[in-house]
Amino acid sequence: MSSRRRSDLIVLIVILGSIVALVLVLAGSWGPFRSVEETVGFGERVGLVDVVGPIYDARKWVNEIDEFRENDRIKAIVIRLDSPGGAVAASQELYEAVKRASDEKPVIASMGNVAASGAYYAALGADSIVANPGTTTGSIGVIMELLLVEGLFEKVGLQTEVVKSGEYKDAGNPSRQLTEAERRYFQGYIDDAFREFVDVVIDERGLERADVESVADGRVFTGTQAVEHGLVDILGDQYLAVRLAAQMAGIEGEPVLVRPYRRSELDWVDLLLDNLLGRATERVQGHSSFKYLWKAESTR
Repeated sequence: MSSRRRSDLIVLIVILGSIVALVLVLAGSWGPFRSVEETVGFGERVGLVDVVGPIYDARKWVNEIDEFRENDRIKAIVIRLDSPGGAVAASQELYEAVKRASDEKPVIASMGNVAASGAYYAALGADSIVANPGTTTGSIGVIMELLLVEGLFEKVGLQTEVVKSGEYKDAGNPSRQLTEAERRYFQGYIDDAFREFVDVVIDERGLERADVESVADGRVFTGTQAVEHGLVDILGDQYLAVRLAAQMAGIEGEPVLVRPYRRSELDWVDLLLDNLLGRATERVQGHSSFKYLWKAESTR
């Protein structure tokens, strides 16, 4: 092989290698930060996870928190909450992920416009909770809503017939009213889930049971009121929460804020499908399910 052809081959290999490396970087599959994107900077890193919207499926946020927890280059984590809460189990899963992370590195919960019910439950796993003075939080409680269509069925002449294996198998059937036995059955479930919520508030906030029970009636509070009741630690915004996380991690100077990897605009089809499926899931799970959820009249 001539020296010229050898030189051309080397150049071609270098070009192809560069293209492969660029593709890997753009795909988020290169180096220790393959799952995250970060702002430009050379300081030590603080991870930021945005929990926005109802909490019906927490897997995405749980995975993001776990990735930051496992990444040694992330020295602290800020959980930004802007959510009215959601399903009981999903809120508990999110709390457990926050708690796992706080066992290994500093974690700060930063509350936005709303961080109520299940979102407040999730925040309890953090080392410290920061809320704006006007944040809507609290709403410690459990709710279940049943959509009844019995009257509609009667108007259009529809009837349902159920064959079941046990008394409670179709409890909550929207085509009929609850029986007294079913109402007691559901109330027992709600009471147990409510007790779990109250116990976590007591344990994580170091409050007396009587003090928690006095505010655990579904009411929401401003951030200022929440501090007075011991439900929140500090009044401040996300900027303060990031600085507090950095300080707890021993970071000197301005930290680099790292966010979970966002898919590119080329994935718009997947994003659209995720959005539609997510909304459909919320519609389905939003009825006949038990929720740590705050619902204002303006959001119905």
